[in-house]
Amino acid sequence: MINEHDRKFAETLKSLALEPPSQPSGHKTKRTRFIFLALFLVLLGLAATVTVRAFRPDILDRWATVPAPPREAEAAASKATAEKTAESKPSPMPAKEVAGSGYVIALQAVPVFSWYEGRITSVEVDVGQRVRKGDVLVMLDDVSARFALEKAQAERVSAGLTLDSRSIELDQSTALLRRAEGLAMKQVVSRQELEDAVTARDKAANAVAQARQQLAKADLEIRVAEERVDALIVKAPFSGTITQLNARAGGTVLSRLDSVRENESLLTLTDTNNLVIDADVAETNLAALRAGLHGKAVLDAFPDQPFTIEILRLGPVVSTEKGTISLRLSLIDPPKDVRPNMAARIQIPVQTGDARQ
Repeated sequence: MINEHDRKFAETLKSLALEPPSQPSGHKTKRTRFIFLALFLVLLGLAATVTVRAFRPDILDRWATVPAPPREAEAAASKATAEKTAESKPSPMPAKEVAGSGYVIALQAVPVFSWYEGRITSVEVDVGQRVRKGDVLVMLDDVSARFALEKAQAERVSAGLTLDSRSIELDQSTALLRRAEGLAMKQVVSRQELEDAVTARDKAANAVAQARQQLAKADLEIRVAEERVDALIVKAPFSGTITQLNARAGGTVLSRLDSVRENESLLTLTDTNNLVIDADVAETNLAALRAGLHGKAVLDAFPDQPFTIEILRLGPVVSTEKGTISLRLSLIDPPKDVRPNMAARIQIPVQTGDARQ
């Protein structure tokens, strides 16, 4: 639509037009008209440009926008893709802690029994005492064991004397055989006498062999009797601490088989230097737990002394009654006075994406 300004501008152009000559030629008239028409269109375009710039400059700005070069466009697209990927990449799962409770356990806690029955003559240790391997714990007395040792020793002496006697007889029969063989060569003795000498020598050699066997048997019986007498002195099988003491001087004990059946041990020896924690945690945390994970533990006896723990193994079964799984944990730099059966509370950091409550 032509506004008032355009209309006035057109009238001005019209007033400036020159009158054609009175009698122009046809070709010249057409050319003159074409020139005036072109000039009119140019002026009209300039007027339109001025009008648009005055009233709508944003249109010219859009026309003047030049597309970015291909390399800059690709860089912009790559940057946008990277930003989108970074936004879509999941952030690390925050950590949480699996909590549980349990007790300090000694890996080596052994009840000590007597191999043979007897009477307790003395108790050499007390509860809480530290002992080394081979130290005397309890001394017993058994008259029958000592008599058995004395009897074995006497039989050993008798077997030795018998062997000596049989050895002398063998030497004599051997000498007679040699003499008979010499006389037989001179045809002084008959062949029968020579054969009798050989038979006597063989019998003497057999008697010596039997005597040696009896001596070996006597030695074996002595070792058995000594082992039983030595067993009357109960010694520590390994280094540890006396954690329970049932033996009393003057009392009697049963043989090992009967004592085990009746659960009547002399004492309990515990290696307090090799302790672990057995703790229970909810089975829903099983997927997040594995051997090697570290955590923290605190003992009820030392609430202000937390220490590091490490999972050694996970229990092979889950408790159907409690819905928990047991963990065996090693103690790293625990308090100095930690003892078996102390209550402990544990916390093990895991990823929330793995642990389920």
